[in-house]
Amino acid sequence: MKVVKFISVLLFVFLCNSIFAQVLQPTGIVNRAWEKNENGVTGNVSNRTAIPYAHLREADVFWAKRVWRRIDLKEKINFPLYFPADPDTIRDRISLSAILWNMVVTSKELKSFADEDMRIENAPSALIAQYTTKSAKTKPDSLDPSVMVPVLRPDGTPDSVASTFKGRDVQSYELIEDWFFDKQRSVMDVRIIGIAPLIRKFMTDASGNLVDKGVSPLFYIYFPAARSVLARYECFNRSNDAERRSFDDLFWKRMFSSYVVKEENAYDRRIEEYTKGLDALLESERVKEDLFKFEHDLWEY
Repeated sequence: MKVVKFISVLLFVFLCNSIFAQVLQPTGIVNRAWEKNENGVTGNVSNRTAIPYAHLREADVFWAKRVWRRIDLKEKINFPLYFPADPDTIRDRISLSAILWNMVVTSKELKSFADEDMRIENAPSALIAQYTTKSAKTKPDSLDPSVMVPVLRPDGTPDSVASTFKGRDVQSYELIEDWFFDKQRSVMDVRIIGIAPLIRKFMTDASGNLVDKGVSPLFYIYFPAARSVLARYECFNRSNDAERRSFDDLFWKRMFSSYVVKEENAYDRRIEEYTKGLDALLESERVKEDLFKFEHDLWEY
């Protein structure tokens, strides 16, 4: 009898839930099979905050080395940092260069610096203004490829045109990193101190032809201050469309490819200043190998 009553109660509860249950339908047209939480800048990552760094005292750092790295956006693993070349408002995606530009120039949420020492705030503001206010012919030594865009005239002679900033102009980034061993936690750790978008520098020679002078930093940003911004923007995850990691997650997990262009040295010179070609690549690998060997040799197996 008790079993019959129990089954009757369960059946009554089931029928009540079926009657009063409401099926929530998405309002309007959604881009996915599910409706994303659009309560912020970029959906479900807009409310995220950056993971705080572990507390670090100077007394706990008994070994450290500063290195400069170059992230080449032509490498396939770095595509999430480069694409979309133009902001995708439907899928709530935007490139890293567009984020940094908007935060520095448009909203002024982040401070920019002229050099890697990051001591003079907003120093490159005059350079940034050249994107939209200066002509290529009046400022031939501009660092801005949007100002010095090489083109060909109909008759085949080279010329340059003025344009506005585009995220696709940034082809690489430079990172300033501090590698150190924290004896309090007994770990080898790394923290990114600065990041700079690199753009191509064009200059005119005596004949008036454009000459490619390589890449130059547009501005430097203090990376720890930028983490709170990067945590609010999602980047592409090639393995899972339902899990959109933020740009801060990408740098935190070091899901990018890079090579060393400089290590702190007495001469304060870059690798390209004292070696070229294959030797420069081998020198870059030597610096990375030294970091690995130092950590490996700290332990006994």
